[in-house]
Amino acid sequence: MGKPSKSAGRGLAPASAGLVARAAAYDLSVVLVFLLFGAGAHDSASRGAGHIVALTATFLVALAEGWAVTRAWRSPARLWPTGVVVWLVTVVVGVVLRGLLIPDAGFARGFLIVTTLFLGVTLLGWRLLARIRRPGSA
Repeated sequence: MGKPSKSAGRGLAPASAGLVARAAAYDLSVVLVFLLFGAGAHDSASRGAGHIVALTATFLVALAEGWAVTRAWRSPARLWPTGVVVWLVTVVVGVVLRGLLIPDAGFARGFLIVTTLFLGVTLLGWRLLARIRRPGSA
């Protein structure tokens, strides 16, 4: 049957590989949609493929960091703390990396607001919907 995780001792069953894969796919999709709409709205294509790759890399690294910090694979669909910490780390690390690695990216207040709100609604939203669909699940 396998070794139970520490979270199992708190009444939570370890996450199945299928749930982890779906959660990772949802989070990845959310970040990619954010980047796609942002790149389109700001005509990033005119700055070249390198710009788009660098921009994408900053937020994918940030998302991976959020997963690593929370060990999200243990309970990827949990709203708290997993979802909230993944969201905040993705925003903070993504914005900082973007500012450091993308020439002239800056830290515009509007970008920070849109990034925080969009990623908050989507990264937390699917987790909230999963919880509503299956009460008591995490």
